[in-house]
Amino acid sequence: MQKRQLGRSGLEVSAIGLGCMGLSYGYGPATDKTAAIELIRRAYELGVTFFDSAEAYGPFTNEELLGEALAPFRDKVVIATKFGFAGGKVADGVDSRPANIRAVAEASLRRLKTDVIDLFYQHRVDPQVPMEDVAGTVRDLINEGKVRHFGLSEAGVESIRRAHAVQPVAALQSEYSLWWREPEQTILPLLEELGIGFVPFSPLGKGFLTGAIDENTQFDSTDFRNVVPRFNEAARKANRGLVEVLGDLASSKGVTRAQIAIAWLLAQKTWIAPIPGTTKIPRLEENIGAAAVVLTAQDLSDIAQTVTSIKVEGDRYPPHLQQRVGR
Repeated sequence: MQKRQLGRSGLEVSAIGLGCMGLSYGYGPATDKTAAIELIRRAYELGVTFFDSAEAYGPFTNEELLGEALAPFRDKVVIATKFGFAGGKVADGVDSRPANIRAVAEASLRRLKTDVIDLFYQHRVDPQVPMEDVAGTVRDLINEGKVRHFGLSEAGVESIRRAHAVQPVAALQSEYSLWWREPEQTILPLLEELGIGFVPFSPLGKGFLTGAIDENTQFDSTDFRNVVPRFNEAARKANRGLVEVLGDLASSKGVTRAQIAIAWLLAQKTWIAPIPGTTKIPRLEENIGAAAVVLTAQDLSDIAQTVTSIKVEGDRYPPHLQQRVGR
């Protein structure tokens, strides 16, 4: 597995990480614990050293799972987790008051069975708490040896600049993929300017870019894609064109759609490290195989031209979740 530096932070991670949310939260019932641990450890065997969690995933159970799974080789991996929701519950709104940040750090350390959090993200910007106070609190945790690096998730340009002025931001985590390219407008240029790494989540479009989802797919009642406009039946039907284009390119190279989508992300910047998630070992192995897929300049040009010509239907988030993005 190739390694990458997240910006100028000095934080080195595997080029492809593992987003662990779906093992415990968001996409239906939690994965069996034994199977989930097996998957996480298989990822490590395949060279993955970058594992992403949050107190809100479960809540709490995902960190506990990751702590147990990674314990045998804790000193050889990078663990990222997040603070910023009241009581760790997304439904209860944001809370990045300094006292809560500190409380979450202590609880996450216990659940992760570690004495330091490698990368501590603010999960969503809290409009009630000045970013300077948030960054200052994480800076203090870094000085105390409880955290190594500071990150932001789904933050906008102003928030990133304000945070970075107080405590250097190692990485921004936000959605970025062939069907969500908004970060290219203002976020990627800013990250390049400031020397901040980028960690795309949902690099496979929450599964849509794999070709495994169409307008007839039925999601579990607890799957959050049920409320995402881009996943309503009409949008899924309208967006099949992009999947078909990916399929043509994948066939020409003898790889899969997922591998093309991840390889495309890796080719955008050397400081990008996507974190695809999965609950199945064969899909894990497929995703990691994307690191070996080489896209030529002509391939990238063809993809850019094709994607630009396809209008993706449906908003990325419903209004109540979109309100938490980009402040």
